[in-house]
Parts: sequence; structure tokens; C-alpha cells
Amino acid sequence: MSAVSREERLSKMENEEKTSSVSNSGGGEGSLDRLLPTVSTGLSPRKRTTSQCKSEPPLLRTSKRTIYTAGRPPWYNEHGTQSKEAFVIGLCGGSASGKTTVARKIIEALDVPWVVLLSMDSFYKVLSAEEQTLAASNDYNFDHPDAFDFDLLTHTLRKLKQGKSVKIPVYDFTTHGRQKEWKIVYGASVIIFEGIMAFTDKKLLQLLDMKIFVDTDSDIRLVRRLRRDITDRGRDIEGVIKQYNKFVKPAFEQYIEPTMRLADIVVPRGGGNMVAIDLIVQHVHSQLEERKLRWDMAALASAHQAQPLPQTLSVLESTPQVRGMHTIIRNKETSRDEFIFYSKRLMRLLIERALSFLPSQVHIVQTPQGEDYEGRTFHGKSITGVSILRAGETMEPALRAVCKDVRIGKILIQTNQDTGEPELHYLRLPKDISEDHVILMDCTVSTGAAAMMAVRVLLDHDVPEDKILLVSLLMAEMGVHSVAYAFPQVKIITTAVDKKVNDLFHIIPGIGNFGDRYFGTDAPPDWSDEEMDEPSY
Repeated sequence: MSAVSREERLSKMENEEKTSSVSNSGGGEGSLDRLLPTVSTGLSPRKRTTSQCKSEPPLLRTSKRTIYTAGRPPWYNEHGTQSKEAFVIGLCGGSASGKTTVARKIIEALDVPWVVLLSMDSFYKVLSAEEQTLAASNDYNFDHPDAFDFDLLTHTLRKLKQGKSVKIPVYDFTTHGRQKEWKIVYGASVIIFEGIMAFTDKKLLQLLDMKIFVDTDSDIRLVRRLRRDITDRGRDIEGVIKQYNKFVKPAFEQYIEPTMRLADIVVPRGGGNMVAIDLIVQHVHSQLEERKLRWDMAALASAHQAQPLPQTLSVLESTPQVRGMHTIIRNKETSRDEFIFYSKRLMRLLIERALSFLPSQVHIVQTPQGEDYEGRTFHGKSITGVSILRAGETMEPALRAVCKDVRIGKILIQTNQDTGEPELHYLRLPKDISEDHVILMDCTVSTGAAAMMAVRVLLDHDVPEDKILLVSLLMAEMGVHSVAYAFPQVKIITTAVDKKVNDLFHIIPGIGNFGDRYFGTDAPPDWSDEEMDEPSY
């Protein structure tokens, strides 16, 4: 895909689901006078302020259902399992010490596309009615280890480090409770976990690959807290100072400051200390380089030569009708209208074939004549279709035509021209997809690299492997073997399997670039991969 067309498509997707972000106070450096907010002794209007796991675009944009990035390379090996865990940086320090500012400076300097910023503020416990009353009068201690849900926090961080999709609670600091909608976060090469009690739990410490303590003068921290709580959280100045003296300052001295000795690096002056941040970034870069996975397409191509096709593969019967439709769509002289018409016919047959592999159970109904009829009905919660953009999107109408109210997800995977690796650029999956049977759609599968990445994404969202059906109009033997080897429980359904791929990993004899032929964006006869949309690997 050309640079322009790729940007247009990502922009269109981005506009479909706007993401929201609420910033935390990180505070800048400077004199105390400049940091002092303009306050009154009366109550300020209470504003809705929620915890967020923040990352600034274009590094990562997240919402309940969407992730958009600059491209995530493979995070798994040829077996389909994660090869390396994410690198986790723990940031600890007193309240308003500038932890978030340091985190953002690290993200900025790292220049790594997949970074997740996880805030401990999201994991405050749900308060009882009695505790809510105490919190309203600034008499509840939010700066004590007991205020945090460490079990949920540890479980979430461990799962995120393993590359899984996680749900993050959204904490509302004005109501002192969790919102109904939780935030879905997925896909990290680097995780930056920040919080005042980040180093106080032994299980959490074991998950941290690097520990950083942000050491900021107590006067500066107090001024920042005043500004944040009054301006952003609707508190009054007397209440903030009361809470600081009663809870915040003692908690720092008792629980937080002693953990400085556990840190690998202490950063004085917070986000303004660029020397320390540069050292941190250098170390993280070296760690990421050691963990980097390099794909060898040639090795992948030769790994399964002369092997019989796997039993998980089902090929549509090559009837005269099916063979005739293949003759038409494979013909380079076929017009676009004819290509679309006969492709749609094949897609409908393919989807109907795929549905026959879904679990069913006996179901008895009564006919209009009053007689019982023993039939079958789908035995599962629901069916979700996931298309690998852009060609896979053309199969959605066929699925919708035979599955009423089917939910649809989308994944955009492109090939990096420099590395030859598939990269995940965009992801939108329905909520609770883990409970569904998933039909994964791509029109052509050559090496299987894109299909493997898409299956890995579904597994990371807790979709059971045996509930995934990969459907494709045309596959190469290499792609079939690659997917079946990595994911032996995934059912593979196609209308035809071609034996070879050429040096550019195009299927031979093949069908050409399906997306270009379908959407009418055909390249000249001397097209090259650098000049046009990539075929799905």
C-alpha cells in the first residue's frame, strides 16, 4: 500500500472511534511561586476526573475497543507462542513527584511504537458507604497500601507483561469509585508502571525489570498536589492541606521513602533531569535489542516442504461450478465487475462451508402440521467475524448474509518493507470476544505470517484456539503449514490450495493482488511491492 493510501485508511479508521484521554498532573520545573495555583477559600466546582493508562499519540492510542499504532512487529515465534515478555519499568515516588512526566519523557525518548503507561491510580479499592463518607471529609487515607487492590494490580500487570489483553478499571476521583466501563489495553513492548506504592508489594517487584525512584523536593510536591487537587479534582485548599499533613506526608516517610533503596536508578528533580532519562533510555534500548525477534521468511518457506497437508484443513469440493469460478477470477483479463461477482459467489460458498464446522446440538421443533422435526441448532454463545484488512473486509457481506446480527472486528496488518516482517497497525474487536466462536477472514494466505499474527491477537484476547476458524479464498501450501504448525487447533477452510510461492512470496499460479483487483486499484504490469498494496502474507 502506498504511503498516502495507508495514511488515508488509518485516518478513516481513527475517525470511526475517537479516543479520550484525561491527563494527570505531572508538573513542570521552576520556582514555587510559578507553581502555586490561583485558589480561593471556597469550594471549587467538582470536575469529573478519572484515572487513565495514558500514552501520547502517535505512539499508542487506546479506547475500549481500538488500538492504533505505528506498527507492532511479531512478538511470538514460529510456534505461535510469545518469545519474549514485555520490558516493565517501575516508577515510584511521592505524590506529585513528577512520575508521569518522567514516564512521558522516557516514552518520547524511546521512540518505540508499542508502549503502555499503567497508572496505579486506576487500582484504588472500591469504597464502602462508610469509607465514602470519610473520603468526602478528607478523612480517608488514600496513601496507605491498604487503599490499593494489589491482587487485581498484580494479576493485570502479569497478564500485560505476557502479551495478553487486559481490562483496566477507570477510577473516578470525585465519586471515589470505579466507573462501569473498564478500559481495554493490549500490546506492549515496554510497560511503564507508575505509582506511589509501586515498590511496596513483593509480587509486584518480581514483575519489574527496571526500578526507578523519582526524588522531588517535598515543597514542590505539596504545591503540585495543591494545584492538581484544587484545579482538577474540585477540592478546597483546607481539605488538601489537611489530607497532606494527616496522611500524605506520614505515608511518604513510612512507606514510600524507604523503598528508594530498592531502586536501580534514582532520578532527582523529576522530568527535568534529562541526563538520568537518557541513561534509562539507553539501557531500555539495549534490552529491547536483545529481545528482538527476527523473522526468516526463507526458513519459514522451507520448513514444511514435502509434508502432507494438515488434517485441520478443509478445502471446498472442486466441483465444475467451483472450478469455473476460479477460472474466471484467476484470469488476468477478467473485468473488475466479473471479478467481484464471482468472488462474492465463492465467498458465500466458503462461509457456508465454514459454518458447518461450528458446534451444534439436537433441537426438536414442531412443524405447521403439528409434527415434531429433529433438527440442529448452533451450540455456543455467539459468532464474531474478524476481517484482516483490507482484502478480508470484502468477505464481511457474505458472513452477514448468512449469520444474522453477527458482530464484526477488524485487524490491519501490513508488511514492513525494510524488515519483511508483518506489523500490526490497527485493531478493533468486539467486547467479550473471548466467549465467541470467531471466523477470521482473509482472501489470500501466502506465507501465513499475517494470519499467524491475527490468530495470536485473538489468543491474546483470550479466544480459545479451538474456537477460531480461518477462512480464505486461496491459500498456498506454505501458509497452510505455517498456521497449522503454530496453531494446531485452528480450523482452516479455503476454496483452493496452490503449491508454490515465488521469491516475492506471491502465490503461484495465484490470483494476483486480490485487494487491488477488487477495489479497482490495479497497478501497472511491472508493479513491485514497494509501489503498491502488499498481498496478505
